[in-house]
Amino acid sequence: MDELTSVFGVEEKPDATNADRLYDALVEKLASPEFSPRQLFERFNIEVLCTTDAATDTLEHHLAIRQSGWTGRILPTFRPDAVVNLDAPGWKTNIAKLSEVSSVEVSDYNSFIRALELRRAEFKSIGATATDHAALTPFTAELSAKEADAIFQRALKGKSDADDSSRFTAHMIMEMARMSIEDCLVMQLHPGSLRNHNDVIFQKFGPDRGADIPLQTEYTRNLLPLLNKYGNNPRLTLILFTLDETTYARELAPLAGHYPALKLGPPWWFFDSLNGMSRYFDQVMETAGIYNTAAFNDDTRAFCSIPARHDLWRRASANWLAGLVVRHVIDIDDAHQMISELAIGLAKQAYKLNIS
Repeated sequence: MDELTSVFGVEEKPDATNADRLYDALVEKLASPEFSPRQLFERFNIEVLCTTDAATDTLEHHLAIRQSGWTGRILPTFRPDAVVNLDAPGWKTNIAKLSEVSSVEVSDYNSFIRALELRRAEFKSIGATATDHAALTPFTAELSAKEADAIFQRALKGKSDADDSSRFTAHMIMEMARMSIEDCLVMQLHPGSLRNHNDVIFQKFGPDRGADIPLQTEYTRNLLPLLNKYGNNPRLTLILFTLDETTYARELAPLAGHYPALKLGPPWWFFDSLNGMSRYFDQVMETAGIYNTAAFNDDTRAFCSIPARHDLWRRASANWLAGLVVRHVIDIDDAHQMISELAIGLAKQAYKLNIS
């Protein structure tokens, strides 16, 4: 309702009697110049908006924005899942596309790595500051170059199995961390979603139609190889997201409190709500502290919901800080500094946005 009121000026409570009329009014507004994406971008006072782009994306739309002369800051984010996860739909086709856009003939593991490094450099040249990675679990393990190439060759021949896919993804998460240390792109990892759970929906409408259900997720052991190798490196920033909030206090907060490279992303997806945010503050902050989090960045696909989502986070943050003040855990000066960081400062720092 906040979005309807604040963005579209709707004061009526929607119901069966006015739904069609309100819908038509919204369609009319969205077609007007005042509701163009660029006008809304400026009206919402957005400083940076990042897209999620496949490793094979040509980034032509980002180049077109730059050439248009518009000053809005739209940055790409490198998302290599479709070529890194061997069980991704159309993996071999994706590899062929990677060869094309990178100008590297990807025929083995070494050329695959080289192509990915070149694509990351291309993304960074257009302003990218981050990468984004999804995996069923946060399992990490390092393979030798010989082992990685053997799996890659089996995949090219269509002979890889589920174990190959799991081990290769685990290795590539390690490789992505290594690349982030070299090129300083912030690394985001969000595991733990069993996608397309409802087969009826999947068969009728295709993938990613909302039937993505959280999985119980273990981080302490799964991330041990990566954090042992890279977790103390000051050049790495690894931001973790979770759909299993039972891990907040048990694993994620202690890990983020210990490893300099690790930060916690905001409550995400099902927990991007007032109750979800409140539980996040209660379970994470005492152990991790606010400076080991990225505070809040939303990943909505609903552009007009952006102001409401950030307003909710800021109100939840203020409410949590007010509780600390009245219990004399912090004083009002601390609270003023902390609310500024939670609202915007920590996200800018975590994602290396360098915004004044």
